[in-house]
Amino acid sequence: MTDLQAPPVETAISAHDRAENSALHETLEDYTLRFAPRSYRKWGTGVVATSALGGIAYLADFSIGANIGISYGTGNALWGILVFAVVIVLTGFPLAYYAARYNIDLDLITRGSGFGYYGSVVTNVIFATFTFIFFALEGSIMAQGLKLGLHIPLPIGYLVSSLLVIPLVIFGMKALAKLQVWTTPLWLVMMVLPFLYLLIKHPDSVGTFFAYGGDDAKAGKGVNLGSVMLAAGVCLSLIAQIAEQIDYLRFMPPKTPENKRRWWSAVLLAGPGWVIFGAIKQVVGLFLAVYIIANVADGATVANQPVHQFLEIYQDMMPHWLAMTLAVILVVISQIKINVTNAYSGSLAWTNSFTRVTKHYPGRLVFVIFNVTIALILMEANMFDFLNTILGFYANCGMAWIVTVAADIVFNKYLLKLSPKVPEFRRGMLYDVNPVGFVSMALSAGISILVFFGAFGESIKPYSPIVAVVIALVAPPVLAIATKGKYYLRRTDDGIDLPMFDEHGNPSGEKLLCHVSGIEFERPDMIASNTPGPDGEKQYISSLSLSTDKTGEHVLPRQ
Repeated sequence: MTDLQAPPVETAISAHDRAENSALHETLEDYTLRFAPRSYRKWGTGVVATSALGGIAYLADFSIGANIGISYGTGNALWGILVFAVVIVLTGFPLAYYAARYNIDLDLITRGSGFGYYGSVVTNVIFATFTFIFFALEGSIMAQGLKLGLHIPLPIGYLVSSLLVIPLVIFGMKALAKLQVWTTPLWLVMMVLPFLYLLIKHPDSVGTFFAYGGDDAKAGKGVNLGSVMLAAGVCLSLIAQIAEQIDYLRFMPPKTPENKRRWWSAVLLAGPGWVIFGAIKQVVGLFLAVYIIANVADGATVANQPVHQFLEIYQDMMPHWLAMTLAVILVVISQIKINVTNAYSGSLAWTNSFTRVTKHYPGRLVFVIFNVTIALILMEANMFDFLNTILGFYANCGMAWIVTVAADIVFNKYLLKLSPKVPEFRRGMLYDVNPVGFVSMALSAGISILVFFGAFGESIKPYSPIVAVVIALVAPPVLAIATKGKYYLRRTDDGIDLPMFDEHGNPSGEKLLCHVSGIEFERPDMIASNTPGPDGEKQYISSLSLSTDKTGEHVLPRQ
């Protein structure tokens, strides 16, 4: 499975160390706990961007757009989607840039952006929660398609949609890149065709769409700020999607004068640019839902289910049997494309947290199964029926994390210069917990969740997303100034004389031997060991081996 082979081991490795690092040889290509090395990043900018965007082929956007439109009306939903898109672009850009430039995932970025080595574990749990919530949502949609097309009962459909992705996820980035690149063109055609057909064949549907008032019209509310923010809050549950985009973007090739334009285009499009496609899908989902409500008997009962949305349009274009076949194919392709990403990213997040807390690396497969199992339980609990509440609640946690990290990068790293500009993620270089990010996120999530559940009154309840964003923007610079930035770095010297970056500012490709695992790793992934060699010489250790050091004997002392 791995492109890296261990060189002859010249140092004595204990049985304990061999056991702790056996998973290295099995899952090196996952780069679960460290930066993605240059020797592995063989894809071009276009392949990485297409792979990243392939992961947003999910149909949940159609369901989210339909749900917020049915609840709050077209006007409120469209304004809510716009608010969502603006927040995603502004917060996603600095994160995407750091991932592509320094070839690290969002957890590693979070560690050095105000959270500390152990402080970011809680954000990993937030992200893992995102992946199994949306795995369950997408799996539910796929099960609905299997029931409609093949008459498979929903409980069995949930199981099939869960088990189907496990073999695909095991093989990591290589398999996922091929899957996303080859399936994206077919998916695009099948998704766009029904929408274009309605615009041409039923132009009156456009007027019906803009006039639709949803439940807000029944309550006499019309377009109002409260409903706009409630709609935006549901959409903003997707804010953690940038972490899944980053799981692909960290494999970007080095940025050079020759590929600079292509590099930036790929980062912008596949990073914060994912929201352009996401917002379009939400609008289309609402458009299809309104059409079905207006033109199909009992349409209101299925208007928020993507498989029914596409089936109704397809069968207006072609025979029922062909429409059914295409609807099921579209649902299956879409759900596989996104759920392999959900399962992959979730397994990385769980593995990362577990390894740091327990100092034991069990391999990613364990957590692939764990993440899928939680998602399956949610599906069997019929989470589809209370989707808005789940997503609205989760949005507060996701925003607190993402906005806090983005604020640290923009304000503390670039403006105040209190946070080190180059992200640090290695054990021993960071303090265990940095109050700047950790406390900021806790305040943002805690207060906004209380607002969401009405603790401060019903009038402010719709504005929990604004509360989360404002606190997460203001708290990091305030706390960085209050602490004078002293909790970012435990050490400034990693004990290695080789430069960290090449002449273009890319992470160096120079390799050093890890004396614990006996495997060569690239310079940014290494740190000097506190344990000297047999003759007193300096030894080096990889970030993964260091993370599994239970005794702490290899960790450099505080500087």
